[in-house]
Amino acid sequence: MKPRIERESLVYGPVPSRRLGRSLGVDLVPHKVCSYDCIYCQLGRTTEKTIERRPYVSAAPVMDQVHRRIEEGLQADYVTLGGSGEPTLNSNIGEIIATLKRGIDLPVAVLTNSSLLWDPAVRDALLQADVVLPSLDVYDSQTFERINRPHRKIPYEKMLEGLASFRRAYKGKMWLEIFALAGVNVDATACETFKELVARIDPDKIHVNTAVRPTSEAHARRVQNEELIRFCRLLGDKA
Repeated sequence: MKPRIERESLVYGPVPSRRLGRSLGVDLVPHKVCSYDCIYCQLGRTTEKTIERRPYVSAAPVMDQVHRRIEEGLQADYVTLGGSGEPTLNSNIGEIIATLKRGIDLPVAVLTNSSLLWDPAVRDALLQADVVLPSLDVYDSQTFERINRPHRKIPYEKMLEGLASFRRAYKGKMWLEIFALAGVNVDATACETFKELVARIDPDKIHVNTAVRPTSEAHARRVQNEELIRFCRLLGDKA
């Protein structure tokens, strides 16, 4: 049985976000439908790992629920498309962004794991967003398999080139997130390679995160503050 998305509860929050302030979240796919099965995910293991894009929900119910919350007097800084799976798996995401941009006076942000940016249709859809926050937790194919556990049809270089191609076309703000894990992707080799990748992608900002909530795998451990600060400094002024 294919997972369902509950159309009556697409919108949640606003929730306090370290990156986006007061973020009104929108779920675009069912719980844990994703192209990755990341070892650090706070929502647990992926239940359907896929790259098949489907029209899980259309723009109309999203707009209705966002409007309802605005009429109730909510205060938010962004409407954020993300939630409990990979939002670009919703084939209606472009229509949803466009409808929100026309219908509300709030900027639209998209959280993405970057896995489908090799698809021109996904890149075109996200060009409309005010802010895109893609993830890049890995610096080679081995760490890609170890940390993100991607769908078998997403090779590392394909993902990376998709991210770089999107950046070349995108005129909005791009804030790249690196999820740091102790003993996995913060050593000297990782840092030097990440610096090269960041130069290739050229985001406006780099947000370095680590595990502050329970992770789907116990061996995905947080990086201590001192090492996190050192890692940021080595990445440069954007981090």
